[in-house]
Amino acid sequence: MAAVKPVLRKPTFIKVDALHPATSGHTLIVKVVGSKLVVRKSRPDGQHVRHMRIAECLVGDETGVILLTARNEQVELMKQGATLILRNAKIDMFRGSMRLAVDKWGRVEVTGPATFAVNEDNNLSLVEYELVSVVDE
Repeated sequence: MAAVKPVLRKPTFIKVDALHPATSGHTLIVKVVGSKLVVRKSRPDGQHVRHMRIAECLVGDETGVILLTARNEQVELMKQGATLILRNAKIDMFRGSMRLAVDKWGRVEVTGPATFAVNEDNNLSLVEYELVSVVDE
């Protein structure tokens, strides 16, 4: 029996301004505007020491910017001016605002320089959302 290869579909790239709260599976091309390391911890894990790093990075495209939470190996890729492809990214809510994240099911790739200029006037992470429960009568 011949092994059947699954047919891969082309990724659909979206823009930053098309992101909405609590959604996932996004593929974007963004440029890093800035990066700040917020957590650096080391903890013993058996005979090894596990290092954990978390950075908050402002990334965006020509439609807007959003904060990206980069973890561990992703932190090294977050250099100012770098252009990244984020695959299978998701939106996490943190204190009522949106944060972009790429977990273990996603991928962060460095690509060639982008031709667009980042629009820093439209920051989606500054918009505060509130969860409202609706009661049916």
